[in-house]
Amino acid sequence: MSFPFDDGPPPGVSRREWRERNLDATASEPESPLAGLLGDTIPTAKPSAPPTILTVCTGNICRSPMGEVLLRARLEPLGVRVHSAGTHAMVGHGMTEQAQDLAVRAGASPEAASAHVARYLVEPLLAESDLVLAMSREHRSHVVQMMPSRLRQTFTAREFARLASTLTDDAVRAVADAAGADPRARLSAALRLLGDQRGLVLAAAEDDDVIDPYRRSQATYEASAAQLIPAIDEVERIVRAALG
Repeated sequence: MSFPFDDGPPPGVSRREWRERNLDATASEPESPLAGLLGDTIPTAKPSAPPTILTVCTGNICRSPMGEVLLRARLEPLGVRVHSAGTHAMVGHGMTEQAQDLAVRAGASPEAASAHVARYLVEPLLAESDLVLAMSREHRSHVVQMMPSRLRQTFTAREFARLASTLTDDAVRAVADAAGADPRARLSAALRLLGDQRGLVLAAAEDDDVIDPYRRSQATYEASAAQLIPAIDEVERIVRAALG
């Protein structure tokens, strides 16, 4: 590897001064994608990304956007970013009117609910997410097949709530505190603790799914929301305990 000061300093500048000037300039440049592989160990300071939660369903017009706008209303003040996507998204469509109404009644921002636009689930969305909340086991499987490294960060919403019910706020805070001050590290530690409960809290497989209400009755929408909202309550509780 060559450095910009290899050609020597200009007249009147010592080699040490020239080297220090160029090292300062190099340290302020973006880090190369090949850093480490080519021996370039000069770190680049980057602002820490906020903790990010991704909700996933099929069309991204009912369940996952409902979860998104509810979590956003509750967790955005804590610096948490929440978004959603669909495995077979109806790209460009908004939330159904029934889903919007239920979300707003449960505390979501009307503006956020009406502004939603469906989009496909793609790998970059998974890569940047600290927690992925799937609306069903099928969606959870889709996420893990798309990006196996997300296994320990991916739960169905109702599975998350079931596992969280075994954990106290104090237990979550203890593992988060041990992870330090970084919000993403704290959330990651809490999710590891949550994942450790898998296999210890048994339930029927279908109990981990949120009913798909699309093109179904108002009663089905109500039943879907009744399954989702208590799960959102538990997600909020665990995230607040981890970040508090």
